[in-house]
Amino acid sequence: MWIFPLGAALIALAFAGSLARQWISRRRPYQVVWTVALLMYAAASFALFLGVLDGWSTAEYRVYWVFGAILNVPYLLLGELYLLVRRRAVVDGLLVVLLFLTAFAVSRVRTAAIVGGLAKDLPLGKDVFGDGSLPYRLAQYYAYPAYVLLVAACAWSAWRMRGRPELRARFTGTLLIAAGATVVAIGSGVGAGLDVVPVFSVGLLVGIAVMFWGFLRASGPRAPAGSPSRTP
Repeated sequence: MWIFPLGAALIALAFAGSLARQWISRRRPYQVVWTVALLMYAAASFALFLGVLDGWSTAEYRVYWVFGAILNVPYLLLGELYLLVRRRAVVDGLLVVLLFLTAFAVSRVRTAAIVGGLAKDLPLGKDVFGDGSLPYRLAQYYAYPAYVLLVAACAWSAWRMRGRPELRARFTGTLLIAAGATVVAIGSGVGAGLDVVPVFSVGLLVGIAVMFWGFLRASGPRAPAGSPSRTP
């Protein structure tokens, strides 16, 4: 199953590269934030690849946990908020808060005691750090609310674009980004919760591929206003 997280890491890197190139030419803040989020996704997926391929080290699991289980989704959400919220100062304030929370999470995971074994292909955070431990709970405190808000923000963005043929590609792309995030969430929940590594690994790959597809659709050229809708 190591091939799937490796593929997810490579797609995430390509995704991050596309965002970085856009930022160089357009200088939009969401592009920087999403580039960071995709680099986190790539780092976590690559750590999973190494763990499944040749057994987990404590450093690999810490990278996987802090960047994949805790921080990735909040950064995706912040990028979406930069697109939706008109008052830049509000989102800049959220960025400062997220940077503080990032430093806190990295510090806690980096110094956390490993109380469980890393012998399984996909060790659970509660087994590695301890059920009820702060590093384990941080994934619930950070990622779960951020995922719900991310999907809600994408749905709201798509709702605002409904019925506008010139925004058809952007509308579809936004929904694909939300769908890809949902695939990752379901794959993580089912695969990790039931210790089914194939479900988790394939979910990582399919989810990021769908999100990248959505990004490419959403960032394509806008159709002229008033152009007729075409059947895909």
